Amino acid sequence: MKMNGQICVTAALLSISSLSFADWVKDSVQKVEQQTIQIRQHIHANPELGNMEFKTSELVQRELKSYGIEVKTGFAKTGVIGILKGSQDGPVMALRADMDALPMPEKTGLAFASQVKAIYQGKETSVMHACGHDAHTAMLLSAAKILAANKDKIKGTVIFVFQPAEEGGADIDNFTQGDQIGSRKMISDGALNHPKPEVMLGMHVMAGMPSGNIFYKDGVILNSADSVRITLNGQQVHGSTPWLGRDPIVAAAEVINNLQTLISRRVDLSKGMGAVSIGNIHGGTAGNIIPEQVTMVGSMRSNHEGIRQSMLKQLPVMVEHVALANDVTAKVELSSYAPVTDNDKTLTALMTPTWKSVVGDSKLHLLEHNASPSEDFAYYGKLMPSLFIFLGATPLNQDLAKAAPNHNPLFIVDDATLKTGVEAHVRFILDYPAVAEKVQAAWKAKN
Repeated sequence: MKMNGQICVTAALLSISSLSFADWVKDSVQKVEQQTIQIRQHIHANPELGNMEFKTSELVQRELKSYGIEVKTGFAKTGVIGILKGSQDGPVMALRADMDALPMPEKTGLAFASQVKAIYQGKETSVMHACGHDAHTAMLLSAAKILAANKDKIKGTVIFVFQPAEEGGADIDNFTQGDQIGSRKMISDGALNHPKPEVMLGMHVMAGMPSGNIFYKDGVILNSADSVRITLNGQQVHGSTPWLGRDPIVAAAEVINNLQTLISRRVDLSKGMGAVSIGNIHGGTAGNIIPEQVTMVGSMRSNHEGIRQSMLKQLPVMVEHVALANDVTAKVELSSYAPVTDNDKTLTALMTPTWKSVVGDSKLHLLEHNASPSEDFAYYGKLMPSLFIFLGATPLNQDLAKAAPNHNPLFIVDDATLKTGVEAHVRFILDYPAVAEKVQAAWKAKN
């Protein structure tokens, strides 16, 4: 009876302790909510394109230093690394946010809507945070502030990764120089070397998902993405005498049609999906002239690395043979943006209780299928166990089905969802050390 009584008392004390802990985190998040919103709206009104996030980078550095966090720069042109050492021993953990905006006009009508114009690929364009990176940056800054103020509660070291150019660079050829921007450049520049994290969390706000809700999935959560550029060269001739020339227009039509068989006839669809799309085609100057050259640019996506590699290997061969059949020449260029974003299964399972503590059972959703976009966060997942989750961005009083999607001029992020993202960041850092040993053991066994 005495032992049972002790167990009951211990359980009650643990329950009270857990409740107090939860209250402490939520109270801290609530206190910085207005600052989070203000920073997000400021960044939204002053967006910067990839590789050009100079003012955003300065803001991040200034805020981190004001929190007492060590700041390092010199990574990927505008990237910023913050380092916070907790008062207790433990793992090195990373949290990542992207900072860049998109080359497109804003049509939201918000009081803090962007009016900014900038140079993208040599041409002036409007600029908008149409993918929520302003929210990502603001949420991570607030999480950093809370963690810095409570470093006595942190077991280990926190690396805050503020990454540029997730959407591509404004000042380079993204097709041929993709490895010189974003996460790949952060990695190659040594941003994660000193100290080296053993785990990383990424988060993305998503339209069409309700504000304050978290969506997660183990395994593949985002597709891979690779670009293709095809140049077909024939022989220019008058449209009335096609036999005197070599027609790259007809060859281009056959190439586009045949590319679809890469998926429908060439890959094992029981393993996953794939898609090949040509989004840009250019050739000719007049309706009665068969041109000398046609260029096409497209993309390939898949949720399975084997299918991805099959497409990358077989596409050039197919195009070259179609060109040969039409007596034109072909040049095929491939450019990788990102592999499959693959959530570590052990990490995902062990962190699920953390997300429940943030939003509760009713607002936590396990996805049945991966999302179709792609993310260069995937490269971090090649180095360490990683986890990428979605945060709902659409206000609860709106029809989710009618919400303007990410990358749309009408895309919005409900500011009410920001506190959920801040808390998720903080709780990940506080909770991961308890499961670190199991996660790392599973990772080593797998790799």
